[in-house]
Amino acid sequence: MKKTAAFTFSFITAAFVLLTVGAEVDVCASCHANATCEDKTDGSGGKVCNCMYGFVGNGRTHCQDKDECQLGRICGDHTVCHNTYGSYYCTCLQGYRPSNNMAVFIPNDGTYCHDVDECVVQGVCGEGGVCENSEGDFSCTCQTGYRVQSGSEPFQPHRDSAHCKMVDCGPPPSVPHAVQLSPSLTRFGSVVRFGCADGFVWRGGGNSSVCTADGHWSGPSMHCEEIKCGVPPSFPHAVMLWNGLSKVGTEVRHKCSDGFYNVGKQDVSVCSSRGTWSLPHFLCREVDCGAPPPLPHTVLSWNGSSSLGSVAVYECEAGYGSVSAESQSVCGSRSRWSPVHLHCEEIRCGPPPSPPLTQLSWDGSSVPGSVALYSCPRGLRLEGHKNYSTCTTEGMWEMVFITCRAYCGPTPLVPHSEVLWENSTVVVHRCAKGYYHRTGSDKSVCGITGKWQAATLRCREVRFAVRGLVVYNEKCLRWKSEAETEEYREQYRVIFNGERDFDHLFADRRKKLYISAALQPVLCLNLQPATNYTITVTAESTGDTSTVTANTSLPAPPTPVVRYSEVDIHLPMLRLRRTTSTLDPICMYQVIVLPAEGVLVFDCGSSLVARRSCSGEYVAAELKLRGLGRDLNFTLGDRQLYGDCYNAPLETGRDYYVILRTVCQWKQARKQSCVIWAKATGTSYGTTMSALLTFGTIGALGVMGTMGYCCSWFWKVARP
Repeated sequence: MKKTAAFTFSFITAAFVLLTVGAEVDVCASCHANATCEDKTDGSGGKVCNCMYGFVGNGRTHCQDKDECQLGRICGDHTVCHNTYGSYYCTCLQGYRPSNNMAVFIPNDGTYCHDVDECVVQGVCGEGGVCENSEGDFSCTCQTGYRVQSGSEPFQPHRDSAHCKMVDCGPPPSVPHAVQLSPSLTRFGSVVRFGCADGFVWRGGGNSSVCTADGHWSGPSMHCEEIKCGVPPSFPHAVMLWNGLSKVGTEVRHKCSDGFYNVGKQDVSVCSSRGTWSLPHFLCREVDCGAPPPLPHTVLSWNGSSSLGSVAVYECEAGYGSVSAESQSVCGSRSRWSPVHLHCEEIRCGPPPSPPLTQLSWDGSSVPGSVALYSCPRGLRLEGHKNYSTCTTEGMWEMVFITCRAYCGPTPLVPHSEVLWENSTVVVHRCAKGYYHRTGSDKSVCGITGKWQAATLRCREVRFAVRGLVVYNEKCLRWKSEAETEEYREQYRVIFNGERDFDHLFADRRKKLYISAALQPVLCLNLQPATNYTITVTAESTGDTSTVTANTSLPAPPTPVVRYSEVDIHLPMLRLRRTTSTLDPICMYQVIVLPAEGVLVFDCGSSLVARRSCSGEYVAAELKLRGLGRDLNFTLGDRQLYGDCYNAPLETGRDYYVILRTVCQWKQARKQSCVIWAKATGTSYGTTMSALLTFGTIGALGVMGTMGYCCSWFWKVARP
């Protein structure tokens, strides 16, 4: 192995010598791509290949990147070295900043990394935090009045979740019998001041409380003592109304003893905040009312005493009367006699009474003792035991029990009337039954001459008629009774007879009694539809009669009640239990078949032809309702004729909707109703169908799907 190596080296050396000797070699052409060709430094004039800055090698066969960061602390202190292809650059560690204020640098210009003072940033530690700078870092603590939260001190807010929060002492303390004077701020350093409540006085201790750094309130130590006024003051001839308390605001009411009254302006003492009772303007003086006051036309009865409770009685003097019931005065607690509203007026009886038909003899005097005499005019007889009246001291004339009577004979007769009430001089009449008061007076009066002033009452017979008989709303009658009063009720006999052209076996014959006092009676009847009626109305009391005819209209037939079902197209048996009606002779069922394809809109009032159309819809059967039983079984596609319609077989592979339509026709009127009876399912797949049927004059069936339109899928509306 050693020989081989030597031989190889000798061979390369010889070749190099041959090249050197034989020809001049271009050295620069053999330089590596990351090398430069430069003059030799030995002065020989030759060229040499040198790797460029940042690369190491022989300059010709290889020049590889040099990792400057492996050379030690090439960037200086507090730095990070970053190698690049053919070069490198430096950055400062966290917490340091380059002296040239550039993001990256190479230290060949003297740039170095120095510490960053994070504390110069306002609020870097948050509210209540105190910043302390250190070499390449900083830390935070809480100032007085703040506490660290979610961690401990010191802390670094960029790495830790700790922060400072102001100390809150919570609600201020309470002091017995004291109230808070300043606002309730609860943070560190807040001061709350207290004062004694009403009725209490400050006797010592501090009246303020401070929120300390440890989160507690200091103080207060004040002591509030209740204010008491002691025993209230007393006054001569008076008593106290007092509950025994002497705290601030307590009131004491003073009241004069019996026989005395207060001449002052006040009667209440109040315990004040100074601990003393207020002195009211209060003075009790003995009651003395003096002599009672005189009253006009009165006589006084009094024992001469004017002390409290003394009584003086007043009476009207002779010839005078009192117009009020109050007649005494009492000496009151205010040394005053109570007022007496006694008013004495001279007694006068006024004019004497005048009984009917009498004559008066009187001198015009109406004082007590005056007399009035009575007599009867000529031709009348005086009846009674006393023919005079005297004015009494009560101011009233005595009762007179005399009568001057005239006799008029039997009660007068008034045509068509009867007597309601009577006495010897007056008769009240009223109209007899079947008559009513038309005009005139209903009283007859016996005159002083002995003749009746007869009543002028006119009684008219009550007569009911049937005039202007009409029919409205097909079932209601209205007519005029021609009566002039609503005091009487008439009974009417109503007979109505109904017949039908299409059903000679049908008959509706009924009778009804109707009682009414109306001037225009109205009566509504329960008439059958599609019927010709003759109606007669007769007034029972008079026999007056009127006749009218009426034709009731054809109503829409009721929608058949069916149970919707889906049947196999090969066994399409449909069933129905129906309700019979008197309109069956003019009604029929139509069984309508609609292919369940495309978009269908079905009009219940359409005039659909019986034969199959180009789109497949047709009337499969027409069944007269007359003669049908209650249970109906119908097979689709049995190839039979039903009326003029051929019940064609259903096509295999198609789906169909079956509609049952009830059609009633009378004269020019035609009404119908529709219902979906069933769906016949064939062998078709993949199409989803839905159907909708609405009722009214126009019903619609919508079958949703897709298909081409070969014919019109909409039919004309056949209105009834």
